[in-house]
Amino acid sequence: MSISQVVVTQLSKLHIVRSQVRNLRHIASERPATAAAFTLIELLVVISIIIILAGLILSTVGYVQKKGARSRAETEIAAMSAALESYKADNGIYPRDATTTDTLNAQVSGDPTSTSYQQASLYLYIQLSGTNANRTPITGARSYFVFKPNQLSPSDQAQPVQFIRDPFGNSYGYSTIIAAGGTGGYNPTYDLWSTAGLTTTPPTATVIAQWIKNW
Repeated sequence: MSISQVVVTQLSKLHIVRSQVRNLRHIASERPATAAAFTLIELLVVISIIIILAGLILSTVGYVQKKGARSRAETEIAAMSAALESYKADNGIYPRDATTTDTLNAQVSGDPTSTSYQQASLYLYIQLSGTNANRTPITGARSYFVFKPNQLSPSDQAQPVQFIRDPFGNSYGYSTIIAAGGTGGYNPTYDLWSTAGLTTTPPTATVIAQWIKNW
């Protein structure tokens, strides 16, 4: 159900509740002044209105937050992809590592909290930032991308970097398995993606369709 349909449904419920409240007010106006206090039914009606409004607000906020996170992930993937092109222009190859990026397979691994995701992401961070995991510049290395604190885990700059963090709080996936001659993956150059908060392993086609990815 779309957000507009949710709003229409909730407003219809509110219209019914408001009609009930008007009827109760009419009945209350005909009661003697000594009976002016709220009845149990009137209190229940008020509580129902509050619950409906709270549900409507929460569903709207959740939708907006998720949409914003997806938009930010798309922007970050595009920015890192541009940095990867600059890296390739200088080095003739995209960042690759035999034990991390060459082994991570997006077709079978869908848990961004796993070590394989985080190690491949950390390798990408080191190659693009020109710094090591301790955030110290590597002698002779060039910086192709400046990561903001909220793009890294942990965000505390006094602690070593563990992985590049997506807007959902998990590690980005980065794989060069096809470039290494392996089986799996999607692009012949590299795969870069966010699981959008999903952790299904192995990921189904339906799950992968919800990822934010460069393929």
